[in-house]
Amino acid sequence: MKPMPKGIGGRVFDTINIVFLLLLVSTMVIPFMNTIALAFSTNFASMQPGIVLWPKEFSVEGFTTVWNRMQLYIPFTNNVIVTVIGTVGHVLLCSMAGYVLVQPLLPGKKLMVSLILVTMTIPGEAIMIPLYVVNKELGLLNTLTALVMSGLVSGFSVLLMRNFFLSIPIEMSESARMDGAGDFRIFVTMYMPLAKAGLATVTLFEFVSRWNQFTPALLYINKAAKYTLQLALKSLIVDSDTTSSNFIVTTNVRMAGILIALIPLLIIYPYVQKYFVKGIMVGANKE
Repeated sequence: MKPMPKGIGGRVFDTINIVFLLLLVSTMVIPFMNTIALAFSTNFASMQPGIVLWPKEFSVEGFTTVWNRMQLYIPFTNNVIVTVIGTVGHVLLCSMAGYVLVQPLLPGKKLMVSLILVTMTIPGEAIMIPLYVVNKELGLLNTLTALVMSGLVSGFSVLLMRNFFLSIPIEMSESARMDGAGDFRIFVTMYMPLAKAGLATVTLFEFVSRWNQFTPALLYINKAAKYTLQLALKSLIVDSDTTSSNFIVTTNVRMAGILIALIPLLIIYPYVQKYFVKGIMVGANKE
């Protein structure tokens, strides 16, 4: 059956929507293209005023300067360590907690879920000072361990994984137990493989969050050797404007640093986006 042709009002509405979406996309695409163009420009060309969508004089000196002379590889390495270890630990712990919450004989499940929901209503700013004191007493200040431990478990991820595990028939685990399988084996061999979409969703959220982590790093780290990428970019872009130095940080150097910080996110997203969309839909619809 052919769809009914739209009237004048429908076509006008579609046109307005398209124009609005194009304007919205341009607010994101144009700054990104400008960043790429300036990053691949020469020192002199990058200092010229105006928006540039294509480098007038192609050069990679901004990348070599920020990577070698300004040693961006140190905070980049720190960022990789914190992000990888923190993400793996977060996904594993939240998945295990979600698995526990779907066990039929677990007493007080509803109370536990309610308490987890309560933790999601507490803003991070409200517990910032207590967390700083705890890390100070444990001797974790100026260590990457403090950043790894920060947000190692979250109520959102626990409940999301719980919702995915609820979609797995409980009869499968009961049958495995009758065959002699323990909880750990059931969790690893049955629940984890069947919840790939949920794992990809939690992994993507946590990876992006930790890669862009700024407040915990600003709170716990004040030694340059332990800087993560976001602190290094702040020092590169903001602090260099407010301090006097014989070395001028040109625009292409700053944009090269920003682009280097974006590359891992641009690489990982295409591989997990299909699981990410499925994960959001399934996780939102389960009770």
